[in-house]
Amino acid sequence: MGLGLDIGLDLGTASVLIYIKGKGIVLREPSVVAIDKNTDRILAVGEEARKMLGRTPGNIVAIRPLRDGVISDYHITEKMLRYFLNKVCSRSFFKLFKPRVMICVPSGVTEVEKRAVEDAAVQAGARKTYLIEEPIAAAIGAGIDITKACGSMVVDIGGGTTDIAVISLGGTVVSTSVKVAGDKFDEAIIRYMRKKHNVLIGERTAEDLKINIGTVFPRPKEVQMDIRGRNLVSGLPKTITVTSSEIMEALEEPVSSVVEAVHSVLERTPPELAADISDRGIVMTGGGCLVYGMDKLLEQKTGIKVIIADDAVSCVAIGTGKTLDNLDYLKKEHFTEIG
Repeated sequence: MGLGLDIGLDLGTASVLIYIKGKGIVLREPSVVAIDKNTDRILAVGEEARKMLGRTPGNIVAIRPLRDGVISDYHITEKMLRYFLNKVCSRSFFKLFKPRVMICVPSGVTEVEKRAVEDAAVQAGARKTYLIEEPIAAAIGAGIDITKACGSMVVDIGGGTTDIAVISLGGTVVSTSVKVAGDKFDEAIIRYMRKKHNVLIGERTAEDLKINIGTVFPRPKEVQMDIRGRNLVSGLPKTITVTSSEIMEALEEPVSSVVEAVHSVLERTPPELAADISDRGIVMTGGGCLVYGMDKLLEQKTGIKVIIADDAVSCVAIGTGKTLDNLDYLKKEHFTEIG
């Protein structure tokens, strides 16, 4: 490795996590950037910018440069990456010893999308860039030994995409990526509130509902939460009480898409590996799997036990970092070496 630095990067739709060898996760910030439209100057990045979402005056926009797991605004992504990398490495060190960076991408992304991620990392100051598929990184981060001749199934529900893969002998056997994840859950909650209560709520409120009382499987005890939004009839602010069973109803459609995707991967899995998965269970990672009952629902629908990884949100970032230590052991096709 020499004097360079090894950085694992989970460039997610909802948040960016950075893992540094020997230090662990050193940064966890939302993927949001606030920009002054008149001067094109970046005003805030990360948590500070997230607080501005939906609350900005005309000349300021708070944007999320990644959508559905891929880069939608290249220049902003590059600036955001540069900001985060400078934040975790001291500038002088960063200029002298450029880091090797391992970035994860959703399985099934196109060459153009891969190129955009790689270019953004190089422009932000990486010496060498490697790309790894998200489910592989999630599996490594969850502590699964992927080099064994034994099938493991990983379901990674992030912000923009849900990545599902069956892994054996250090490689992906069957995989799929669906653009239904945390963001779509929030959108479903916004639509439901509009339809049922005639109240318009913002993205942040929808996310708070999902985190606090979000449910996809009946809870033993009903929970509720008060939220504020704009009444679409009178146009005035209104407070309503929302119950967990209402959120369960709201999330029914997006969650069933995730379950169907898992089902389709299982259908395409070779019988020997399917037997291994039935024996070992399905491992869930990503922030989306923390919605109450996600594991129970998947268990009920597939009949296979479901395990939520210990640090589900950080699994992918930890996996990217660990992969840099073991580049030689992994099959070359799982990560793309650039630069």
